[in-house]
Order: sequence, then C-alpha cells, then structure tokens
Amino acid sequence: MNLAASILKALGWSLEVTVPDHPKCVICIAPHTSNWDFIYCELACHSLNWTASFLMKETWFFFPLNYFFKAIGGIPVPRKAKGADLTETIIRRFKESNSLKIAITPEGTRKRVDKWRSGMLYIAHGANVPILLAKLDYKHKHISLTDTYLPTGDIDTDIQFIKNYYKGVNAKYPEKFCTD
Repeated sequence: MNLAASILKALGWSLEVTVPDHPKCVICIAPHTSNWDFIYCELACHSLNWTASFLMKETWFFFPLNYFFKAIGGIPVPRKAKGADLTETIIRRFKESNSLKIAITPEGTRKRVDKWRSGMLYIAHGANVPILLAKLDYKHKHISLTDTYLPTGDIDTDIQFIKNYYKGVNAKYPEKFCTD
C-alpha cells in the first residue's frame, strides 16, 4: 500500500477499481460539490499509481499555486474560453500522446447546475478514448471506478446516460448535485 492509499484509508475512505488502466482516457468524476472532491480524487489516482491531468479554472493558477497545479497535471481553463477551442486542443493532446488521462467534472463547477457540460463527450469521442466513470460517495466514504462508457456521438443520449449513472450518489453537499 502506498502513501496515498494509506491516507485515504486513514481518512475512512475505501476505493473500488475494476476498470482496466487505459493509457488514454477521460475520467468523469461526479459529484463535484466541494474542493475536497479534488483532494480525494488525487489521492485515489495516486493510490493506483496513475497520473491524471485535470481542467481547472485559470483563476487558481496564481503564484505560487500555478507551479504546484501545473506540476500535478493542471490545465488552466480561461473563464471566457471558447468550448470548441479547448476541446480541440485536448483532442490534439490525446492524438499526440502515447499516454494521457484527463479527469473532468461534468458539472464544471461546485455549484448546482441542471445542465451538465458536454465537453468531455466531445473530447472522448473526438479522441476515440473511453470515459471511466468515477463516483465519489460521501455518505459511504467510497470512491468507485467500476464502469467505462464509450460515447456514441449523440451528445443528448450520452449526457442523459451519464446523468442517470450518477443518480443516487451522495455528494458532500447534496443540494448542489443535480442529475435531473
């Protein structure tokens, strides 16, 4: 057991992983209602000896945190970023890399949102990589990474499937998590 796994265990969290270690994939992480989600997910990735990049709003990338976030895989997202530009950049990164994992929260924010962002679907479909579905369940202190989803290209169908997959998962702040 490595240090990250020991920390998760000491905090009372369990980790269940049955998906293969894909060299290239998008990791969909939900629910995302707290900054703690990031910490638990980083610990989970490191306990698996995985390195995953992640998208984070650029306002977090200020000195000296910018060096830290970039070192652990952070990709700054400008507030007024054009969705297609960011999506195409990440698809290009996948195509140019032998190994790349990117963790994305479909809500795109810690606030309650009814409409989930579809960028991860465009990225996974455009790069021809699977989406690993990661659940963060605070009630049971359990992180599961047990299912893989291959986007069909029908964004509405894909997003509805993923929202349904996360129904019943217990967020840190349940009032901020919506799968309807």
